[in-house]
Amino acid sequence: MQRQDAVKLVQKYNKEPFHMQHAFTVEAVMRWFANDLGYSEEADFWATVGLLHDLDFEEFPEQHCEKTQEMMRAEGWDERLIHAAASHGYGLCSDVEPVHEMEKVLFAADELTGLIWAAAKMRP
Repeated sequence: MQRQDAVKLVQKYNKEPFHMQHAFTVEAVMRWFANDLGYSEEADFWATVGLLHDLDFEEFPEQHCEKTQEMMRAEGWDERLIHAAASHGYGLCSDVEPVHEMEKVLFAADELTGLIWAAAKMRP
């Protein structure tokens, strides 16, 4: 799994600048947490999960997290990555439970990055 492949996949399903910015923001936050929490050898994986986590949201908001799994499987992505991406919607739009520490970080980081961006935009 190469970053450029993940970026192309995100761009295939997301055209709105906000969704692209969100993907890149969560990617960077996940990389930072991987390094900070002692998972530096998996930082690329954590970042890729962050980049792809909302793959389906723009085109399929009512099937969010479900379609992401289908899209990733069709592209041949690793099941571990698919599980992680789907787990960020646990209890909201997914029954895939976050188990690994990375999945729990994604669950929190997804919402927090949105809040931070909203606050930054509203700040005079």
